Amino acid sequence: MDYSITLNDYLQSLSSKAPTPGGGNVSAFSGVLAASLAIMVCNLTIGKKKYVDVESEMIDLKNKLENLKNRFSELADEDNKAFEKVMEAFKLPKETDKEKLERAAKIDEATLGAAEVPSDVVNVCKQILPNIKTIVIKGNQNSLSDAGVAASLVNTAAEGAFLNVLINCTSLSNQTLGNEFLKRTEIIYEEVKISCAEIIELINNKLRS
Repeated sequence: MDYSITLNDYLQSLSSKAPTPGGGNVSAFSGVLAASLAIMVCNLTIGKKKYVDVESEMIDLKNKLENLKNRFSELADEDNKAFEKVMEAFKLPKETDKEKLERAAKIDEATLGAAEVPSDVVNVCKQILPNIKTIVIKGNQNSLSDAGVAASLVNTAAEGAFLNVLINCTSLSNQTLGNEFLKRTEIIYEEVKISCAEIIELINNKLRS
């Protein structure tokens, strides 16, 4: 993500007719927001006498979350670039049979690349959830709702990313390849959904007890 632009500029760009940033970018950015909230809960735990026994663990978690936040941010940028490559491929000449074949191959190559980025987002969503769950169990209990929003954002990130994998995989001319790639991603996406629901339920139970 380009953090040098204002939030208003980003939203204006998102609202415009420009193809990027789009849903894939927003999905990855949802992961950035989730990681940021989880880091906040770590910061609200570190230095508190009540949580001195878990302080070193929270510091380690914070470092892991910073890395995951950076990865989500990188993927947000990569999503824009991947879609731009698809658009470039569609602009290739198609006057001769040779040009048509080369154009079709380039479109498929770029489309697969556009599926790989959101698939990576789903994978990073899976990686961040155990950290959020640990924060819910051991972190500052006054910030449980913040951790819950983080988990909800991870679910949003994964669902949005999966939809982007779906649209790209179903656009491939090689549907065998597309279906195999989609199936692998869907397995991980289903795991993310279950884990997110479990974390939200855990938070609900803690808040109601």
